[in-house]
Amino acid sequence: MDDFLAARSQMALSLGFHIIFSCIGMVMPFFMAVSHYKWLKTNDEGYKNLTKAWSKGVAIFFATGAVSGTMLSFELGLLWPKFMEHAGPIFGMPFSLEGTAFFIEAIALGFFLYGWNKLNKWFHWFTGMVVGVSGLASGILVVAANAWMNAPSGFDFVNGQYLNIDPIQAMLNKAWFSQALHMCLAAFTATGFAVAGVHALMILRNQNKDFHLKAFKIAAVFACIGALLQPLSGDISAKDVAKRQPAKLAAMEALYKTEKPAPLLIGGIVNEKEKTVKGAIKIPGALSFLAHGNFKAEVKGLDQIPANQQPPVAITHYAFQIMVGIGTMLMFISLIYFFNLLRKKPLLEKRWLLKLFVLAIPLGYLALEAGWVVTEVGRQPWIIYGIMRTKDAVTPMPGIAYSFYIFSAIYFSLSIVVTFLLYRQIKMVPVLYNDKSIVKTN
Repeated sequence: MDDFLAARSQMALSLGFHIIFSCIGMVMPFFMAVSHYKWLKTNDEGYKNLTKAWSKGVAIFFATGAVSGTMLSFELGLLWPKFMEHAGPIFGMPFSLEGTAFFIEAIALGFFLYGWNKLNKWFHWFTGMVVGVSGLASGILVVAANAWMNAPSGFDFVNGQYLNIDPIQAMLNKAWFSQALHMCLAAFTATGFAVAGVHALMILRNQNKDFHLKAFKIAAVFACIGALLQPLSGDISAKDVAKRQPAKLAAMEALYKTEKPAPLLIGGIVNEKEKTVKGAIKIPGALSFLAHGNFKAEVKGLDQIPANQQPPVAITHYAFQIMVGIGTMLMFISLIYFFNLLRKKPLLEKRWLLKLFVLAIPLGYLALEAGWVVTEVGRQPWIIYGIMRTKDAVTPMPGIAYSFYIFSAIYFSLSIVVTFLLYRQIKMVPVLYNDKSIVKTN
């Protein structure tokens, strides 16, 4: 493994782990706040117990996300010094603000965890909301920094120099809104289905049905709303990418030749040498509509992109297909769930529906990871789109492969520890929050 591949692999691994930890940390506080609110309004001890249980999970992922996020910040300087030398002064503002949001989140979480029976009950609930809002703000700010890499702005690039820097314009670049919206909805969808699926599994096992049913309903509503809104944000993102990064869109759809109108491909096996796609289902004109809102519009193919500026097609295409395929599945599960709610059928009588949520536990995060592969691999060969190539930003220091191995071991160890802690929390539910009645609510 050469140093360039090792550096890219290390960043991919680090981001792959951190994105899961951070998404859970962004979303779970809102689940916790809803449960807490229900306890304050109904005085149902079940919601209080659920809030306390979820708050422990929030604390675990906050600590884990802090560790993995700190490691990432060091990796940026360690692996990509040329990138940070030039980009740091330009897109440093969102990272600085993210640090502020992180400290607010940490303070609010401390108030929440240790404020039971000490603070005013509504102020206590408010601190939980602050945890969620500041966590969400942190995620949006980090995505704004990543969006700048896809839509660099806020400076003039003259003779290799970065002049007239405007950090605010850089932060509020043309890609930040579409990426932030898509990412936030993905976080709520993925985390919602994972949490709902775990509690559905406990219901199917007849363990603490009251506790787990309350938890399932809260998480499922967030998940299903997110899944149904995701296609709308996906449409916004697709049109934005078509305008700013036509090479990425062409790789996503394996569109080797410019077409008017352009079909949308479902599936297919990419042959990069022959520049063909076999076995795909084609929907005539659909890509033209997705990209430009017109079924007869022309979509630029890779034949109009210089060969040395084309991203890897197969990886980008497959990742895009996985993301869209899973998103469609989760959308159908959401429609079924809301249809069931409208019919007012008891969930405990719909074991097949609960099983669907159990099967969906990992799917949201698989789609999330696939989406980030599309974002990052589809931008190649650029680290700053159209300005700096990734190979020119990597560190000249040797031995990066060893750093990759060490960081891999750290992340896998961290994952084992987190899995153990969460497993222990779930196993402790019957001990700490034992049901004394059977629930017959919907």
